[in-house]
Amino acid sequence: MSEILKVNHLGKIYSSGSKKLRVLDAISFSVTAGETFAIVGPSGSGKTTLLGLCAGLDSPSEGTIELCGTNLGTLNEDERALLRNKEVGFIFQNFQLLPTLTALENVIVPLELRGVKEPAKIGMDLLDKVGLQDRFHHYPSQLSGGEQQRVALARSYSGKPSILFADEPTGNLDQETGDKVVQLLFDLNKEANTTLVIVTHDKELAQKTQRIIGLKGGKIVSNQSVAVS
Repeated sequence: MSEILKVNHLGKIYSSGSKKLRVLDAISFSVTAGETFAIVGPSGSGKTTLLGLCAGLDSPSEGTIELCGTNLGTLNEDERALLRNKEVGFIFQNFQLLPTLTALENVIVPLELRGVKEPAKIGMDLLDKVGLQDRFHHYPSQLSGGEQQRVALARSYSGKPSILFADEPTGNLDQETGDKVVQLLFDLNKEANTTLVIVTHDKELAQKTQRIIGLKGGKIVSNQSVAVS
């Protein structure tokens, strides 16, 4: 199978006055299309920075990233945004729902931006799949944390992304709610055959993926395959 994400000798340095802080150092790995993949490590190890670079939300100081066959370094900001809009889905720890829109409206915003026909029908089908068939017209403030993350999950799959980046998707949820969201995440992912890249400190969640890389101090310290049942 083809590689959907290739990271080669990636480095990221932040400058503050005369001081330089190296957050990532010589990171190299690849992810195969359809694979489930986890990035783990302690706070400050560079996990979220790496995810942002892989998704084209920021630019590296060193090295290259190929996403869906395109070298991100050859694209300007607008071109990267177009690639993300076409190929990439996101799930964040803090849900990132628009508070003035209903659950359904949050899900269909990406569809409307793409000019997809019958976005409401697609959105309602997705909300039904995540168990929110009775919450279409509720606003984020009227939903629990778990329900908000399920709306975010439905939104992330609305554009049928080739690759989905999830940054601590259960970080703001209790154990039971988080487990339900994780099950939905993997069920939807399997159905859509999407590549899934998860940043997490949750070892149990990471073990549900096919491969795990561990970061420490901005460097890869482990790279292991997981026997997924």
